[in-house]
Amino acid sequence: MTEEQKRTRSGMPVVGMIGGGQLARMTHQAAIALGQTLRVLVTDPGDSAAVVTPDIEIGSHLDLAALRAFAKSCDVVTFDHEHVPGEHIRALAAEGVKIFPGADALLYAQDKAAMRERLSELGAPVPRWARLSGPAGLADFGLPAIVKTTRGGYDGKGVFVVSDLSNALPDVALIAEELVPLRRELAVQVARSPYGQVAAYPVVETVQRDGICVEVLAPAPNLDPATAVEAQQLAIRLAKELNVVGLLAVELFDTGSGLIVNELAMRPHNSGHWSIEGSRTSQFEQHLRAVLDYPLGDTRLTAPAVVMANVLGGPEGGMSMDERLHHLMANEPAVKVHLYGKQTRPGRKIGHVTALGTDMADCRARAARAAHWLQFGESS
Repeated sequence: MTEEQKRTRSGMPVVGMIGGGQLARMTHQAAIALGQTLRVLVTDPGDSAAVVTPDIEIGSHLDLAALRAFAKSCDVVTFDHEHVPGEHIRALAAEGVKIFPGADALLYAQDKAAMRERLSELGAPVPRWARLSGPAGLADFGLPAIVKTTRGGYDGKGVFVVSDLSNALPDVALIAEELVPLRRELAVQVARSPYGQVAAYPVVETVQRDGICVEVLAPAPNLDPATAVEAQQLAIRLAKELNVVGLLAVELFDTGSGLIVNELAMRPHNSGHWSIEGSRTSQFEQHLRAVLDYPLGDTRLTAPAVVMANVLGGPEGGMSMDERLHHLMANEPAVKVHLYGKQTRPGRKIGHVTALGTDMADCRARAARAAHWLQFGESS
C-alpha cells in the first residue's frame, strides 16, 4: 500500500522518525492509538523499532539522498536521536520538508560547547566551563574537573572525571566543567508546538550509577514546590528561546542552593519513560502531538508515586528472558514491563519497568526487584 493510499484510507498524517531505537519503537505504540502512521528510517532491519513497525525504510541518517527519499512520503519528520548532520536538516527544510526540531535548535543538543555558550548568553544557570585546547588549558581551568567530548557522548560515554594531568584524554574537541557539588540530579520535560503552546511535566529525580540512569522517581521526592516551578519555568523558557518544537528534556543538578543545567535532549528521553503509565499523556504521544501542531495533552500524574527502573543486560547464561518474565509477572503482577527487543549485552539498556502506587519507597522497591530479576534471573 502506498503512502497516498494510507492517507486516503485513514485521513491521518504520516510522521517520519529518523532512527530506529527504542524511542521510535515506543513512539510507534503511541501513534497506533492516534490512528497515525509512524514511518521509521532505520539502519538495520533488526533495529528495535524495525521489528515491530511495519512501515520502515533502510538508510543512513548521514546520507542526504536517503533522508530526501524518506522525507518525500512523510507529512512531518522528527528524530529518535540527535546525530543527523545539521547541514542535512537545513537542506531538507529549504526544500519544504517540515522537520522538527530544526537544525538551529538541535545544535544545542548535539554540541555541548555550543549549548554552554548559548545558555550562558541566556543567563541560564550553568557550571563554570571552558573549551579545552590541550592539557595546558586544563591546567589553567583547574582540577579536579569534568571533561566532556563536545559531540557524541551518552550514558556516561565521553565524560571523564579528571583529577590530575596524567589522565589520558581522547584527541577530539573537549570542554571542561567544574565539578559541581550536588545533592541529586533532576530532570524536567516540556513539549512545544509550532503554534507556541507549551506543556510541562512534573519534575523528576534521576538516579545515576556508573554514568547510566538506573531509576526515575516521579514526582521528585521532597522537592520544594517553588523549586519545582522554577525548573519547569526554566525548561519552558529554554524551549522558547531555542525554538524547540517537540519534546525538550532538561537535565539539572540540584545543588541544595540552586539549580544548574547539565544537559539538553530534544526528543523523547529516558527520564520520561515513566509517563507511559504514570502520566495522562505519555511523552511519546506528546511528542507526536507537538510536531503535528495538535493541542498538547494533560501532563498530570495518574498516581501519587511513579518509579521507572531501567533494565540492563546481565551476564550470559541463566534462564531465558521468557522464563524471567514469567516469574516476574507471578511475583510482581502490578509492575509494567517494557522490553525493547534488543540483543542482550552486559550493561546495555534492554528495557524498563514501571511501578505505580501511593508510597514512593514501596514503588522503588518493587521496580528495583523487577529490574534486578529481569537482568540476573534471580531475586535481589
